[in-house]
Amino acid sequence: MAAMPRPRPPHLHRQVTRHGKTVWYVRVGKGPRVRIRAEFGTPEFDGEYAAAVSGTVRPRVKGAPAAGTLAWLIARYRETTSWAALAPATRRQRENIFRQVIETAGDKPFAKIDTATIVAGRERRARTPNQARHFLDTMRGLFRWAFGAKLVKTDPTAGVSNPPTKAGDGFIPWTEEHVAMYQRRWPLGTRQRVWLDVLLYSGLRRGDAVRYGRQHVHNGVGRIRTEKSGGTVSAVVPVLPILQQTLDAGPCGDLTYIVGADGKPMTKEAFGNAFRDACNAAGVPGSAHGVRKIAATTAANNGATTSQLKALFGWTSDRMPTIYTRTADRERLGREAGHMLANVERTSIPSPRAKVRELERKS
Repeated sequence: MAAMPRPRPPHLHRQVTRHGKTVWYVRVGKGPRVRIRAEFGTPEFDGEYAAAVSGTVRPRVKGAPAAGTLAWLIARYRETTSWAALAPATRRQRENIFRQVIETAGDKPFAKIDTATIVAGRERRARTPNQARHFLDTMRGLFRWAFGAKLVKTDPTAGVSNPPTKAGDGFIPWTEEHVAMYQRRWPLGTRQRVWLDVLLYSGLRRGDAVRYGRQHVHNGVGRIRTEKSGGTVSAVVPVLPILQQTLDAGPCGDLTYIVGADGKPMTKEAFGNAFRDACNAAGVPGSAHGVRKIAATTAANNGATTSQLKALFGWTSDRMPTIYTRTADRERLGREAGHMLANVERTSIPSPRAKVRELERKS
C-alpha cells in the first residue's frame, strides 16, 4: 500500500511557471505573496516558510543575512521585546556571544540546530564554566523566543544542563587585612580611595557604584535602582560617616562619586580595569565583587537579618543573603560553644578510680 502523501503546510502554494519551473510561495489570507527560494524539503525551506508565515520576512538588504540562517534569526531576535527587556549589561554580554556564533555558524540554517549542536557549543567552552553557562543562557533566550514565535518546531536548548561549577567561593573575598593594605597605599584624597570606600560602605555592584552620586542621596540615605534588576529593585544604603569623610576629601564628580583621572564618570568595564590596577599596586585581590563580599560578611557578622541584607544589597531572593547569615550564625555559635570543649564546669559525677565490686546476684 502506497504511503499517504504528506499534507502541505498551511498558506503554502505551489505554482509552475511557463518555463516548467516549480515556484513556492506563502500567502496568508489576501496578503502579499512571499517567495520561498530555498529548495523544497530542506531545512532552509522550512526556515523561510516559518519566517514568511510569522510575518518576520523583510526586503533583503545588501549584506544582510539570508532568511533562514542563524544570523538572520539572531537579527530578528534583536528586534523583539524579549531582547529589549534584558538589562543593558546582559545585552552587551550576549552580543559578544552572538558575535562569536555568527562568525562560526551564522550562515547555517537555524532549523538544523539541534540539542547535540548546543551541547557541542557548551563542551567547547568547558574549560571556562562561566563562559559555557553564559553561552547556554544566550542560546536559551534566542530559541525560547523562536519557539514561541513558531519559527522552530522544538527548542534545542530544552533539557541541556549547565556545566558543573567548581567548588569554592568564586571571587576571592577581601579580608580586613586587604582593606588596610589598600587604604595605606591609597590614602584619603585619592580617587582610588573613593573607589574602594564607595564599594565597601555601600555594598553596591560595580555597575551601580559607577552611577551612584549626590542625586541619589536624600537626608543621608542613598537609594539607587539596580542595573541587574533592570531598574525594578532599589538598593537602600545609608551614607555612613566614614564614607562621608572619604567623599568630602574627594575627588568626586558632579553626578558620580567614582571618576577617572579626567574627573569624568566611568563605564563599569573601564572602572573594573582601573580598580584592578589600583588593587595590584596595593598587593590585594583585584576584584570589586570581592569587596562586595566583605561588605556583606561584615553586615551579617554585625547581626543583619536576611531581609536587611536584601534591602542593602538589592537582592530579590533569600538565596544570597542566607549564605552570609548562615556563615555568620555558624561563626557566632562556634564562639559561644567553645567553652563546652573544656572540662571545667561539668556537673556529672566522675568515674571511680578503684575497681568496683560486682553486685551479688540474689538467690
